[in-house]
Amino acid sequence: MKMDELIAGFSAQLNRAIQIGESAKIGKSRFPIRNIVISGLGGSGIGGTILANILKDDVAVPIIVNKEYQIPAFVNENSLVIISSYSGNTEETLSALMQSFKKGAQIVCITSGGLIKEYAETNDIDFISIDAGSPPRAAFGQSFVQLLYILFHLGIIENGFKQYLVDAIVLLDAEEEAIKTEAKAIAGRLKDKLPVIYSDSKFEGVSIRFRQQINENSKMLCWHHVVPEMNHNELVGWRAKNDNIAVVFIRNNDDFPRNQERMEFTKEVVKQYASDIIEIYSKGDSDIVRSIYLIHLTDWVSSYLAELNGVDAVEIDVINKLKNNLSNSSY
Repeated sequence: MKMDELIAGFSAQLNRAIQIGESAKIGKSRFPIRNIVISGLGGSGIGGTILANILKDDVAVPIIVNKEYQIPAFVNENSLVIISSYSGNTEETLSALMQSFKKGAQIVCITSGGLIKEYAETNDIDFISIDAGSPPRAAFGQSFVQLLYILFHLGIIENGFKQYLVDAIVLLDAEEEAIKTEAKAIAGRLKDKLPVIYSDSKFEGVSIRFRQQINENSKMLCWHHVVPEMNHNELVGWRAKNDNIAVVFIRNNDDFPRNQERMEFTKEVVKQYASDIIEIYSKGDSDIVRSIYLIHLTDWVSSYLAELNGVDAVEIDVINKLKNNLSNSSY
């Protein structure tokens, strides 16, 4: 299936993810949960970053996102470790799973199959099966929604997120043509440019997702940073005019007020040096809805950019080559 077809089916994927989440069977915690570690990489892991951003003001325990072979030393029986690997064969995530099991952590896996599902079944570890057949980055809706359901089933969050997911689906369906029109216009402005993405720190996960999609789908380099942190370092780097750079500000009407002031100042600085300044505003009445809206819009941007660049948005040959090279050595 082509990437544009997968993106077009995003709201249907969210509906399907809700069905899977509602029927998931997750065992009760054996010990009090004092920290949460979400382990996953790439398209399988970005949902954890976004979830940690969204819930940081609402969940009483820390949520750590792990994107390595090793797990944090603090992981123990009071840790909830969520293993997210779409293929089920991501070697870094499989390593994290086995270490977490040895440490006695409570584990829940999200996967479509592979070695991780096999390990979970063999060791009586809870897992949620999501639908196979897509590139991991195109299955974001399924993996992200399951993170919310896992926390709900374990009593860490309440059920309000369910309405937000429904609200997001309704919004996307109502705005789909407008989203595509805006995305196409943005892609035209980013053609032959090096995109630089800035957002409020609470939406860094959305910015990272956008960067990753430009990397994988559009086959382009890109960088991102967040306000206020970039105001303490990167802002000083804007000194020379560069017509190859276009800056994208991801905005929300309820971004922290001081950060909105900072973004306005930052805009005035960078517009002296970049070739273009683009602002993308979210829609929706909750951070979940706003994040889903922005992800869908920027996914479309990456797809249209791939088309303008004359590349196959699905193809990731160099990553497959790396995996093949690694398969020739043992870990």
